[in-house]
Amino acid sequence: MEVSVVFHKVAIALGLGLLVGLQRERAAAPLGGIRTFPLITLCGTFCALLAQSFGGWVIAAGLLAISSVLVIGYLSQAGQPEPDPGVTTDVAALLMYALGAYLVVGHTAVAIAMGGGTAVLLHFKGPLHRLVARLGDEDAKLIMQFVLIALVILPVLPNRTLGPYDVFNPFKAWLLVVLVVGMSLSGYVAYVLLGTRVGSWLAGLLGGLISSTATTVGFSRQAAVTGAPVGLSAFVIVLASTVSLARVIGLVAVVASPSLRMLAPPLSAMLGLMVVASGVAALAARRTAIHMPTPSNPAQLQSAIVFAAMFCLVSLAAAAGREHFGERGLYAVAVFSGLTDMDAITLSTAGLVAQGRIDPGMGWRAILLAAMSNTVFKTATVAALGPRRLFVRVGGAFAAILAGGSGILLFWP
Repeated sequence: MEVSVVFHKVAIALGLGLLVGLQRERAAAPLGGIRTFPLITLCGTFCALLAQSFGGWVIAAGLLAISSVLVIGYLSQAGQPEPDPGVTTDVAALLMYALGAYLVVGHTAVAIAMGGGTAVLLHFKGPLHRLVARLGDEDAKLIMQFVLIALVILPVLPNRTLGPYDVFNPFKAWLLVVLVVGMSLSGYVAYVLLGTRVGSWLAGLLGGLISSTATTVGFSRQAAVTGAPVGLSAFVIVLASTVSLARVIGLVAVVASPSLRMLAPPLSAMLGLMVVASGVAALAARRTAIHMPTPSNPAQLQSAIVFAAMFCLVSLAAAAGREHFGERGLYAVAVFSGLTDMDAITLSTAGLVAQGRIDPGMGWRAILLAAMSNTVFKTATVAALGPRRLFVRVGGAFAAILAGGSGILLFWP
């Protein structure tokens, strides 16, 4: 190894050790600080350099030596009036030794990222502990359910197409389930952390992330039963629908990124109309806290399986409709499936575009039709569940949005 490369790796090891040592010094850790951690990291680096000539036993011997020093330090602290019972500093020291060694044999960027991440993790001890304290048993169960969906089930699914029309790939279908559940879960976790009483803007943002249809149902019932402010409820419903379309564009960007340049402009134009409608609704809303209806757990395995089945059925119907009935078949599927859920038709249509089975023009029109169908359904929901004044406000906003969407469908080049 060239001398310049050695000095480069040593400098990085020294910098990472100083970074973590600074954090431990600020935290008043008894076993290591601004001097100890750079020395530990450099020890790992030089042990790895020596191992290139003398064998890997040098790294193991260095690790044993560092561990022995930590044990001795821990035993010396045991006799103090207030000994530190934690092992965070000890584990951090072992990790920094390993990172110092990895700098020599592995990827420099990975070592730097891990060293920086270690410092950040150590620094945010207080916020992390407060976060865990605020999570209840049900919230912990929710996180474990998402782990089951994303890290247990997904890796074992076959990554090949099955069935008619070559549209069903178990791995890719479940990967999209993980994507959708993850987006909904982020909104749900924010709801749990922020509490049930949130500002109207935040209620609309969270509602759009979790489920704009469920938000429409919840706020319509709330306005009818509890007499919640109509203007505020209307604003939250319109804003949630706006965020839902932004979420749709995000899904398209993930699934059909090569065609995003052709898919995004008309959908973004529709989003612009909805942003304007949300702004108009905001002018009539009182700026106050609002009680947000409790959303359902988005990471339930049953819900994930139902969505996966829906996605597969919509994908099959879209492919069959396109194959046998042309554009009209695909558009009919989009209108029907978009009534209550936008995610399945968005992902299936974007997937067909990504595979080159339909052109982007047909793709964005199908997604836009599904969005308009969903808007019609939510208008009917407000009419059925909410008070008449809420229907007037929401219906007026959604009617303007539907008119604009029709114009995009008819006149977009």
